[in-house]
Amino acid sequence: MDQALGIQTYFADPYCSWQRGSNENFNGLLRQYIPTKRRMETVTDEELTMIENRLNHRPRKRLGFKTPHEVFHASLNRVAVRT
Repeated sequence: MDQALGIQTYFADPYCSWQRGSNENFNGLLRQYIPTKRRMETVTDEELTMIENRLNHRPRKRLGFKTPHEVFHASLNRVAVRT
């Protein structure tokens, strides 16, 4: 897959949360809405949509206090301008 896509794949070591900082941060944000003890089967599609919208429109320090939505659409606009 790496050769076909021309990328390098990285896998974090098991039980090394410091190697997955972005993932661990997102898990913490998600747990504000879905506590660890809550079974995922009880989460409705409507709740997931609400959580998705709130997290995608929440400013992040890592993104220069822009939202993931803003950063994603800015990158789409850059690609669209090139083509």
